Amino acid sequence: MTCVWSLNKFFFMKSRSLTLFTSLTAGRIVIRWFLILGALCLATSSRGDIVPKLYLVGDSTMSDKRVDPPFPERGWGQLLPIYLRNPGKVVNHALNGRSSKSFIAEGKWAEVVAALKPNDWVIIQFGHNDEKVNSPKRYTEPHTTFADNLRQMVADVRSAGANPILATPIARRRFSPEGKLIGTHGEYPAATRKVATEQNVPLLELNDLSEKLVIAYGVEASKQLYLHISPGQYEKLPNGTADDTHLSALGASRIAELATAEFRRLKLPLVEWLK
Repeated sequence: MTCVWSLNKFFFMKSRSLTLFTSLTAGRIVIRWFLILGALCLATSSRGDIVPKLYLVGDSTMSDKRVDPPFPERGWGQLLPIYLRNPGKVVNHALNGRSSKSFIAEGKWAEVVAALKPNDWVIIQFGHNDEKVNSPKRYTEPHTTFADNLRQMVADVRSAGANPILATPIARRRFSPEGKLIGTHGEYPAATRKVATEQNVPLLELNDLSEKLVIAYGVEASKQLYLHISPGQYEKLPNGTADDTHLSALGASRIAELATAEFRRLKLPLVEWLK
């Protein structure tokens, strides 16, 4: 509205001025300035219409899952939008089975970078599949190739004028016979923390927080957070499953809650997006 009002005022004033000038040159100057001001208004309006987005990059613990036919698995990135006032701001690029290495090699990362606009945000969470020593297309060494991939992603996001966020990988549910939760990610969380500190990037500490969550639920009740499904419940899982890596809807929602709590702890501008 401000631009329209300014244009109208400008045009009205100049139109009156035209009666004081008889030369063609004066008229051309007025028209030229009117067109320049109009172009500036249009440019400003276009920039104002760009709504920042939150891109998610990671593996199956974060990715969107099918809901038809019914299936119990969910990624925490799939449920994150329900905690935002504008769910459409979340763009989930996380994919099942990917590591930082394969996500880049397959061109998936390039697609994300190409879509980025200034003031966008990108949460990057890898580690689960980077650990797979017997999968050369995915395996990375935590403090060399894995860390280098994270550094590249951070640099690419910043080059696009967007804001990177790193996240440590969420915990698996693995208890010892004595009932103690066992960490399974080795040095990958530590490598992620190191890159975050080194590059001055906000860090979502999802590894530690999800471990505490699983411990709080306990050995048996924590099965609710993951895919512990009895036979016959789902057509796609006729024999059921006991999967301690991938999340149920409950588990995904609890991890999404942890992520939003980290937004608040870190005082990220994303807090303003939350309900």
